[in-house]
Amino acid sequence: MVYDYLVAGFLIMAGIFGFVGSFGLLKLNDPMSRLHAPTKATTLGVGGVLLASMLHGAVVEGNLSLHELMITLFLFLTAPVTALFIAKVHIHRHETKASLPKAGADGIWATHNVPETKNESETDPAQGKDPA
Repeated sequence: MVYDYLVAGFLIMAGIFGFVGSFGLLKLNDPMSRLHAPTKATTLGVGGVLLASMLHGAVVEGNLSLHELMITLFLFLTAPVTALFIAKVHIHRHETKASLPKAGADGIWATHNVPETKNESETDPAQGKDPA
C-alpha cells in the first residue's frame, strides 16, 4: 500500500517537472535560459517516471528490471552533451536579445523580462549596429 503512494508520488513529481521544463522551453527569452529547461527539469521528469517504473516492477511484479536503470544512465550522460552543443551553437551564432523571437503574449510572468539598460540597448556588440 505504501509503495502505491510512492509510485504515485514519483509520477506526480515527474509530471510537474516535465510541465515546468516544457513551459520554460517555450517561455524563456534567450537560448541560455532556454537551455536549462529541457536539460534540468525535463530530465528530472523522465527520471521520476523511470523511478516509478523500477519501484513498481520490483514490488508489484517481483522482478527488478535494469532497463529503466540503463535508460536513466543514458539520459543523464547525454543531456549534458546536448546542452553543450546548444550552448556552442548559441555562442557561434552571436545571438542577441534583439535577434531572438518573442517569448509569448504574457510578458510579466517571470523575472527574465526586465527592461534593458541604456548600455545594452545602444548597440549590438556582436553585429556592430543598432538592435532596432
